Amino acid sequence: MTYLVATDGSAVSDLAIEHAAADAGMWERPLEIVHVLSAEAELINGELVLPGGDRAIERGRRTLADARELARSIANDHGAGIDIGTELLSGYPPEAITDRAEETGASRIYVGHRGLSEEREKVVGSVAKTVVDKASVPVSIVR
Repeated sequence: MTYLVATDGSAVSDLAIEHAAADAGMWERPLEIVHVLSAEAELINGELVLPGGDRAIERGRRTLADARELARSIANDHGAGIDIGTELLSGYPPEAITDRAEETGASRIYVGHRGLSEEREKVVGSVAKTVVDKASVPVSIVR
């Protein structure tokens, strides 16, 4: 049974990775880290990054590599050597995350929640809250 953690490269995602890696180490479970390519263009350091473009894919791979290092460090700090895989996904993030959890037989999902303003959440929703609604396994939301 694998644990799955989603990251967008944010500080709160790093906290979710830390919790997931510690739990995976404690229960001797493999960990899969996923990053979902955004369906919207993003402005990063003054540069427009288009969905599915080379820069977006490169950034996604870098995000996953950084996340894997963090998870490995946390697991090692807890005296556990766990298998850590990564997967770059695309699509609507909550759906991509829950679909991947189902495909891999994940027994738990970890996601960070940045706490958007109430007005913004009404318009765009919350990935974490939607994952909870769509998931068929327990979800740990880290803030």
